[in-house]
Amino acid sequence: MLGWSSQMPRAGGVPVGPAPGLRRLGGRRAGAGRAYPLAKRGFDLVGAGLLLVPLALAALALLALNPWLNRGRLFFVQERMGRHGRPFRAWKFRTMAAAPIERGAFDPLDRHRITPLGQLLRRARVDELPQALNVLKGEMSLIGPRPDYYPHALVYADTVPGYRDRHAVKPGISGLAQTELGYADGPDGIRAKVQADLLYVRTASLALDLRIARKTLAVILHRQGA
Repeated sequence: MLGWSSQMPRAGGVPVGPAPGLRRLGGRRAGAGRAYPLAKRGFDLVGAGLLLVPLALAALALLALNPWLNRGRLFFVQERMGRHGRPFRAWKFRTMAAAPIERGAFDPLDRHRITPLGQLLRRARVDELPQALNVLKGEMSLIGPRPDYYPHALVYADTVPGYRDRHAVKPGISGLAQTELGYADGPDGIRAKVQADLLYVRTASLALDLRIARKTLAVILHRQGA
């Protein structure tokens, strides 16, 4: 074990600061010059700004529908692992019946808790819209490896080869693993996701980001969400 959880100071049970031992990828990475990070941030700001309108409209609609079809809070906020292992609070529209998280790191998604309205939100990827706020804050990008629940991420870091290296870049609302593999769980699924994420980290470019964004829209239009 790498001792991430035992060596880190905690606030409310959540480690504060980057996980010890998290190393940056060595060598030159595609898109690692000065131009790409600036272009990517500009792409993130424009894209997230455009998402604020559907975000506001969806929030208003869900405020009216949730009392009848998805009783409980509007938002689901969860600590996830960000760039260089730093925890951050990711925002989503809630799609599940409220309950403590009991699922283990390699357990399948507890789909029995997804409400009928929540299933619709997931298939249309509407539940991810609030993460536009994380993008504007600089905690996420539109495109990048999907961030995992922090306690689960600590387990993956100790058991899945290459998992740490996927955090050399900001996590994303969508990513190469999502467009190529879809939802992944279980040991084999997590390992496949990590390999796709590492491929993205090695070859990141604005052209690749735009291609993933276009494919994400195609997935949404064909109702292939989780």
